[in-house]
Amino acid sequence: MLESLESVLYPIVCDINTYLSSYILVFLLIAVGLWYSIKTRFIQVRCFGEGMRRVFGNLSLRGGKQESGMSSFQALATAIAAQVGTGNIVGASGAILTGGPGAIFWMWIIAFFGMATIYAEATLALQTRVVDKDGSIHGGPVYYITTAFKGAFGKFLAGFFAVAIILALGFMGCMVQSNSIGSTFQTAFGVPSWMVGVVLVVICGVIFLGGVQRLASVTEKVVPIMAAIFLLGGLVVLIVRIKYIPATIGMIFRYAFQPQAIIGGGFGYAIKTAVSQGAKRGLFSNEAGMGSTPHAHAQANVKDPHDQGVVAMVGVFIDTFVVLTLNALVIISTLYTADGPLAAGTIPETISKSNLAQTAFGTVFGESFGAMFVAVCLFFFAFSTILGWNLFGKINMLYLFGRKIGSKTATVLYTLIALVFIFLGTLMSNDLVWELTDMFNNLMVIPNAIALFALTGMVVRVAHGVVKK
Repeated sequence: MLESLESVLYPIVCDINTYLSSYILVFLLIAVGLWYSIKTRFIQVRCFGEGMRRVFGNLSLRGGKQESGMSSFQALATAIAAQVGTGNIVGASGAILTGGPGAIFWMWIIAFFGMATIYAEATLALQTRVVDKDGSIHGGPVYYITTAFKGAFGKFLAGFFAVAIILALGFMGCMVQSNSIGSTFQTAFGVPSWMVGVVLVVICGVIFLGGVQRLASVTEKVVPIMAAIFLLGGLVVLIVRIKYIPATIGMIFRYAFQPQAIIGGGFGYAIKTAVSQGAKRGLFSNEAGMGSTPHAHAQANVKDPHDQGVVAMVGVFIDTFVVLTLNALVIISTLYTADGPLAAGTIPETISKSNLAQTAFGTVFGESFGAMFVAVCLFFFAFSTILGWNLFGKINMLYLFGRKIGSKTATVLYTLIALVFIFLGTLMSNDLVWELTDMFNNLMVIPNAIALFALTGMVVRVAHGVVKK
């Protein structure tokens, strides 16, 4: 019965995802990024230095316990925890395999405009957040959606978004992330995936039930550590392959505009594939416009929404221009340059998006250690994503059911269901679950983007207020 239901649903969900991601969402999110770039006078350029100073000027991995919410850096770390997930390794690999090295160029373009989008999301989240009597902070798209649209329509859009993000990130998304951890650990270290699942459930349960303060304390330490490990390993590979770096960078730019030389087919088909792969993978890697990371930025203890807006832009920069780009350079410099197995554009059957990074790091570190290194990095990336996504889902769970059944009951119920999904993810790999995760991920973008357009005035006032100073 279940197998027949899956066989019917799977192609339908795949078709919905293809249509949404290839046509509606790519154009919608690019339009939002262009719109806010123009309206804020390219805030991602004007205020980039300010954002970097706010993040790294007083950097501390011990933000201390806040009376409520998070410090600015803790909020950024939680946002980056959600952004830098398996998509940075597997997503970039898939984009390169399908769209060629030139897809990375289009990822950069998307991220550039996405920095303006995420500025808008962060500032709106802070302007519309709700603070309870006990100091608990609730903020995110549901709150600025209901600010943009009053009455039944606003409640419908907010409810639609809340249900979509709970299913996409809080439950099925975390299942997908734990599946990545379990499978890579079993492959690299021979540890049964169910054992990994038990350990994950215990660690996550302790952090989830500790509330926002405990989660912030963990992410502000895990995110810099995971970034340092991956960057160090990637730099070692690039140093070993240093003579191929000029050719690697050249391939990214050349194949962005001449992709048919490596993808095959006619120019029109190849350029469409390169651009769409770069756009789709880029948008869902940095999450700008998706409505996920505003939940973290809403928790920031800052005086002015602009202050966190420029910090949020740095999150997209780190995600795409640092972490994802480093992974791409490693893959292209080891596999696509003159002596690489993919230099001719032909992809062996043994290589897929799931093992492309392991293959790339393995060319320098050795097959066994390369697999272990990527497994450790994937653990950090996926684990941190689970922490961030769980928080985002919980905020929306409280929005929907907090008043009806009580915030404590809603939190415990949500946490128990989330932990079950995390454990199940290490036991099974279901293609339908992956596609459903993508579908709800895609659907939550629509109400968020509509609200972003509707609230342009609120964002512009914040951005232009800085210009007048």
